[in-house]
Amino acid sequence: MRKVALQGSDAHRLRRINMIATLRAVRAAGVVPLTDLARRAGLSRPTVEGLVEELHGQGWLEEVAPEAGQMGRPARLYRFRSATGYVIGVDIGSSSVRAQVSDLEGNAVGLGFTRVHADYGRAERLAAVRATMAAALGEAGVTEDQVLSVAVGTTGVVSESGTVRLCVGLPEWTGLDLAAEIRRDYRCRILVENDCNLAALAERWAGVAREVDDVLFVLSGVRTGAGMLIRGELHRGGRGMAGEIGALHLIGWHRAPDHLARFAPDAAPEEVARLVFAAAREGDPAARWAIEQYAHDLAEGIAAIVLTVDPDLVVVGGGVSRSGDVLMEPLRRHLDPLCLEPPAVAISTLADQAVVLGAVRHALNHVDELLYDVDLPLDLTLFRQDIKP
Repeated sequence: MRKVALQGSDAHRLRRINMIATLRAVRAAGVVPLTDLARRAGLSRPTVEGLVEELHGQGWLEEVAPEAGQMGRPARLYRFRSATGYVIGVDIGSSSVRAQVSDLEGNAVGLGFTRVHADYGRAERLAAVRATMAAALGEAGVTEDQVLSVAVGTTGVVSESGTVRLCVGLPEWTGLDLAAEIRRDYRCRILVENDCNLAALAERWAGVAREVDDVLFVLSGVRTGAGMLIRGELHRGGRGMAGEIGALHLIGWHRAPDHLARFAPDAAPEEVARLVFAAAREGDPAARWAIEQYAHDLAEGIAAIVLTVDPDLVVVGGGVSRSGDVLMEPLRRHLDPLCLEPPAVAISTLADQAVVLGAVRHALNHVDELLYDVDLPLDLTLFRQDIKP
C-alpha cells in the first residue's frame, strides 16, 4: 500500500490527538508504567515515549519513583500532575459564602467560609466573596496566577455571559455582571451558574446521583428552586430559566417555606428548617402540620417537572436534607398520586457543600474541555485568558 505523506497541519493534529489519548490513559490509570501506557493509549512504544517526554516537560505528567527493593531494572512510572493548576468553586448564599480550591483531580486543598447577613447589599457581599476566595487560596498556598478556572454559584437567573438577570433572594443582585467582578482578580475563565444547577452537578459527581444521567435537584429550605441534568449535562434552557417553576404561582413553591417559618417566627431563616423538623421528630403536632403543608406544596412543583422531563432520579437537598427521615413520608404521599409513575427520590447527603462542590466540578469540566480540544495547543497560557462562551 502506498504511504500518504501528511501535510503539516494534519501531522500536528494527529500528534495532538495522540497526546490527548496518552493523557487520558494516564489519568484513567492513576500511576502507569510506560509500557502499559502504550497499550492503554493504543499507540506504539516509541510514539508514547516521545509524547510522555513532551507532557512531562510541559508539567502535565510527573514521574513516580519505583518501589524500593524491586529486582532488575525498575519500570518508569508516570501519573497526571494534578498540581499543574487549580480551580476555585464559590457558593454565594444569603447567609454565607463558601469557597474551595481544588487541584485538577478535584482534591480540595483550601477552604474558605464567611458568614454574611441576608440584608447585605452588593458591595458588602462582593467584598465577602473576595475575602472568602482569598482565604481559600491562602490555606492552599496557591496564588491567583495558578488558578485555571473559577466557577461561581448564585441564586437567580444567570445569563451565559455571567450576568445575574433576575434575583429575588439577594439585595441589589439583579443586573450584576458577576463574571466581570470576579475577573478583576483572576486572569482565567470565570463561569457563573445558578446554584441549583451546580448542586445537580455535585450530586452526579460526588453525591447520591453518581453516574445517573437525568437528574432533578430540588433545593428546599429558606427558598425553593430546581436544577436539572439531561444526559449528564446541565440543562439551562435558552435564557437560563430552566427549573424556575417557582415563578408560577399556581404551584406552591413560592409559599412552601412560609409553612415552616410560621412555626418558628423568631428564628433566623437558616435555622428554621432544623427547628421545625426537630420538633416534628419529637411529636409536636404544630410542627408536623407545618411539614405536611410544606410537603404538599413541594410535591406540586416536583410533579410538574417530573411530568415534563421524566428524570431518572429526584434529589432533595438544601436546608431540609438533614431531616429526610421526617420529610420523605409526607413528600412521597403527596407526590406519588400527581405523577403517572412515582419517580425515584433520594435525600442529598452533601448538605451545605452541594453548591460549592458543583462549582468545583463545573470549573474542572471547563479545564478538561480545553485540555482535550484537538484544535487548541496544550499550553498553560491558554488558561490565562477568559475565553468567552
